[in-house]
Amino acid sequence: MTLLLENVTKRFGKHTAVNHLSLKIPEKEMFGFLGGNGAGKTTTFRMILGLLDATEGSITWNGEPINYDKSHVIGYLPEERGLYPKLTVKEQLIYLGKLRGMNKNDVLTELDSWLERFKVPEYLNKKVEELSKGNQQKIQFISAVIHKPELLILDEPFSGLDPINVEMLKEAVVDLKEQGTSIVFSSHQMDHVEEMCKHLCILHKGSPVVQGSLREVKESFGKKNLVVHAAFPLEFLRDYRGVVSYKKTTEGCELQIENEEVSQEIFAALQGKGFIRKFDLEEPSLNDIFIEKVGASYE
Repeated sequence: MTLLLENVTKRFGKHTAVNHLSLKIPEKEMFGFLGGNGAGKTTTFRMILGLLDATEGSITWNGEPINYDKSHVIGYLPEERGLYPKLTVKEQLIYLGKLRGMNKNDVLTELDSWLERFKVPEYLNKKVEELSKGNQQKIQFISAVIHKPELLILDEPFSGLDPINVEMLKEAVVDLKEQGTSIVFSSHQMDHVEEMCKHLCILHKGSPVVQGSLREVKESFGKKNLVVHAAFPLEFLRDYRGVVSYKKTTEGCELQIENEEVSQEIFAALQGKGFIRKFDLEEPSLNDIFIEKVGASYE
């Protein structure tokens, strides 16, 4: 069950929202979309779901276009939440579950299990408008997964949640992936994608500027991060050969360097100058990569 996007383009009049996007999203994996506002993430999701027609290109799931006949195997959590405020949680989920081909008893069994997991069983008969924004988001998530979809699309699933609820939702998403669900999600939080996804795509103005496995993306970036904590001044490293950027911290500095060899040269240069509390070479973060690939357009 592979999600395949081939040369997908979407235009609204003269504006190109998505531009020649081609991706093969692996089966039973978690795939992350990154990008700023207007990058084309939500438009891409809506085309995958058939809510928008692509201007050019094709999108298939297991070799076939996604349409209403496949709604029972697709789950979608939109960025703009869409629950009915006057219905109770129970009424809402029974209605939405039936739209996915479930019967009432199966809906209630799954709903009870999810409410227990999210530690809100008392909300079964509460109206949605009586719930906090965070708890409404939990119910919206349940509505997207209650029918056990094969493909789950999550548009900014963690936005607006406190750290405890973010972790709760992340654990649920990871468990669904382990159970065989293919998951595609977008996030402004680079660390969420870095933590959860093996594959990713960074969109900028509708075009992919980075895509591939997380390992490949980091290796192709080339640069490394170096953290140094020392009991002596480190400002001389600002202009050291191979140092791309220098950031002073309360305990020392954080450097971006061209390659691992530069770290060895810096280590040698530090010898005899005083006590070194920390010398740590790290992989570049997705945040570093995003800023370099996309950030220039904001300047």
